[in-house]
Amino acid sequence: MTEDKEITVAKNRRAAFEFYFLETFVAGMVLSGTEIKSVRDHLVQLQDAYGVVQNEEVWIRNLSIEAYKRAAFFNHSARHDRKLLLNRNEIKKIVGKLKDKGITLIPVRMFISSGGYAKLEIALAKGKKTYDKRETIKEREVNRDLDRRKMR
Repeated sequence: MTEDKEITVAKNRRAAFEFYFLETFVAGMVLSGTEIKSVRDHLVQLQDAYGVVQNEEVWIRNLSIEAYKRAAFFNHSARHDRKLLLNRNEIKKIVGKLKDKGITLIPVRMFISSGGYAKLEIALAKGKKTYDKRETIKEREVNRDLDRRKMR
């Protein structure tokens, strides 16, 4: 690992299209040995994952980490709940916001920190309406056209 360098393992690009991000948090994760090896091999999918709070702990559900190819007997299941490591103040803030209608907790990206730990960036998000999504597409196309004109 290089110093002060994060390695992005997976991004949930669809989340930015489907949701408005209200607030983001960076959380550590409790992973087994084969899970971290699969994460380092970029075998992660965030698309269907979401966060829940149970017993004052934050858990991520439906996060897919594929089985490690070179593990024989001690491999992990691909989709089980994984505990996120947040401090108490962050958990209280998340619990308070999740009580509002239409707010959900979704993963935005997973990365390996400079210390070699797997981290998950999560966001409190509110769903976009159809017309908001059309506006996002329109802005993206305008920015693409401007970039093309600058290249000439």
